Amino acid sequence: MSAMLPPKQPPVFLYEQHIIESVTDQAGFSRMLHPRLFVLRKRLALCLTLIAMTALLLIVVSVAAVLGVGVLGAYAAWSVFGAEWPVLAFFLGGIWFVATGFFAVRLSSVLFVPLPLPEGVSLSPEDARSLHKLIEGMAWVLEAGRIDHVWVTPEMNAAVLQRPRRGFFGRVETHLLIGLPLMHSVTCPQLVAVLAHEFAHLAVQRKGAGKYGALLRAWWLRALDRLGDLFPAIGAQVDCWLGRFYSNMARLARIEEFEADAQATKVVDAGLLGETLIEVSLKEQFLSGDYWPRVLAQSRVRAKPLVRPFRDLCLGMSAGFLHHVEQGDMLSGKEPFQSMHPTTRERLRALRVSPTVFPCDLPSAANRYLLPLLLTLAWVFDRAWWRGVRPDWQLTYRMARREHRRERERGCEQ
Repeated sequence: MSAMLPPKQPPVFLYEQHIIESVTDQAGFSRMLHPRLFVLRKRLALCLTLIAMTALLLIVVSVAAVLGVGVLGAYAAWSVFGAEWPVLAFFLGGIWFVATGFFAVRLSSVLFVPLPLPEGVSLSPEDARSLHKLIEGMAWVLEAGRIDHVWVTPEMNAAVLQRPRRGFFGRVETHLLIGLPLMHSVTCPQLVAVLAHEFAHLAVQRKGAGKYGALLRAWWLRALDRLGDLFPAIGAQVDCWLGRFYSNMARLARIEEFEADAQATKVVDAGLLGETLIEVSLKEQFLSGDYWPRVLAQSRVRAKPLVRPFRDLCLGMSAGFLHHVEQGDMLSGKEPFQSMHPTTRERLRALRVSPTVFPCDLPSAANRYLLPLLLTLAWVFDRAWWRGVRPDWQLTYRMARREHRRERERGCEQ
């Protein structure tokens, strides 16, 4: 990998106290990741893009071939029976053409699966001006291009999504997704590290035709999902043929994570990036293994929850989550085979950062950037969450009451 040069001087609005200045020497991280790894990423991306493009063109050719068979079949029926039995020829030819046309339309629908808009609340610059300024500044520093839309989601995650404005065509717009639980989990400097990693993905993709290659690969994956839904037998066979393709896609995604970390260290210190990885990993495990199970456990004793999980998330995080000095077991979780992401420990090893937890008393990024909107965002996500879990919640409550009644009746009989 070429030497990492300091970024250009950022705009004036980037000068906030929590912004981490560009590091002066990140050669250690550069030496750790062999240059051939990123060369392999370029080759993999090119190869997978060519496969996706070829497969999409093959579907187009298949649709044209099916329509051609329909026309030829109708013409053949008219040639054979048209002179003596024109009604029969018209009937047989029409049935054949309609059948092949229906199959062609179904097959062509595989190509028209638009990338959906993110699920969440869109934040305009007027809603969160300081957050938008930070995002614009970080994108400028990392040369990630323009960020068109910012979304707050209910997920414990941050991601960048690129999609054509109208789903299939139009200018490619960039959407930044930031989870509200993630904003509650990180401090302002750690949010800078999160944004640096996400924008590093964009910076890498913007080189050459990488952006369009990523769109083509994503389009082919959506077409595969649609193909499996419409034609299960064909989809299962295609999945068997494309086992190596899926494996290489997972391999590419893992390399891209390491490369994004390397690019992010141009802006933030590797220690801060590693600290952020540890913090997010531990708090994600706390939410999935402690906080949400405790919320859902109320369904056995109450018809409605006592708490509103997103409204009380900040309090639950501060009251329930505790840093521990020895977090080796929590950070050693293994990703499933062919996972799209390397483990936290692997990324820390690549960053040459020790997996040590340092308690921090700084306020969360949510309190810094979303404070006027926190109650509104929590209300929206709580309503959506309750709509989703309400049927299962009430079923669990009724079953628990029935079980409790039976146990009480057995106690009375004894």
